[in-house]
Amino acid sequence: MSALLAVENLSTRFHLVDRTVEAVDRVSFSLGEREILAIAGESGSGKSAAILSILRLIARPGKIDAQSRILFEGKDVMRMSERELAGLRGRSISMIFQEPGASFNPLFTVGSQIAETLRVHLKLSKTESLGRAAEILGEVSIPNAEKRAQDYPFQLSGGMLQRAMIALALACGPKILLADEPTTSLDPTTSLRIQELLKEKTALAGMSMIFVTHDLEALSGFAGRIMVMYAGRILESGPADSLLKEPLHPYTRDLLSAIPRPGLFKDSGRLYSIQGRVPEAGRRPPGCAYHPRCRHALPRCREEEPALRSGTGRLVRCCLHE
Repeated sequence: MSALLAVENLSTRFHLVDRTVEAVDRVSFSLGEREILAIAGESGSGKSAAILSILRLIARPGKIDAQSRILFEGKDVMRMSERELAGLRGRSISMIFQEPGASFNPLFTVGSQIAETLRVHLKLSKTESLGRAAEILGEVSIPNAEKRAQDYPFQLSGGMLQRAMIALALACGPKILLADEPTTSLDPTTSLRIQELLKEKTALAGMSMIFVTHDLEALSGFAGRIMVMYAGRILESGPADSLLKEPLHPYTRDLLSAIPRPGLFKDSGRLYSIQGRVPEAGRRPPGCAYHPRCRHALPRCREEEPALRSGTGRLVRCCLHE
């Protein structure tokens, strides 16, 4: 069975005055029907740039390389006209952004903005779209949905506004949902509820989803597959269960080790943290990008960049696994 979405050799660069920033560098992956793919990594790893590129939402000075291919149901998004893209965005592929407050116009009610999406893509009447907007808000567990539909964005709490953003993204029944760290600004309890809601809605609607996060622990029992990114490249990818239980790349292991767990501080006297930081934009080190922070780096890691190799159902980019 062919993939619903196939991204091939995706490269997204930002051409600045003094340097070129490779936000995404030759990344390839696919998304199957009814699949949840998670993209994990620290801030600055290229996760958001990768999914924004899928909908060609990269603004200047950013540019997607002409050799990149983004195939949705066999059609190359890179070759679509602006009119075709407008029909694709929100209808076939929808997106939940990091900050829901920035996604809603403060001058219009939440319900009217969802209704506008329904009118544009599904050609519903004004009355039908407003009624349907209230129904959708109820479906994402917003209480008193008809009343809340008449509220302005600033009248909703952070968790409720995030649910409204989910309602907006799901309004037209897209085939793919792109969720860009949708729970980052929420408290742990609300984050868990939002994640459960997303999984439930994607299952009921038969959609596929790409879920971007920096929290690997949150992916247990949620994603079917995980792709770990660092400095714009894939370092490891594979089934979620095996990757979380037996990570192959030192970076994946470090991310998991940095997750606070009950009794961890008591046993060791300190919490684990990854030394150093993600390379500054446009100044990636030679060789393996992670070698300055890696506890297992070999001399060759400073000079040679390892290829992304497959084995035992996993992909890993590391000299230790060649």
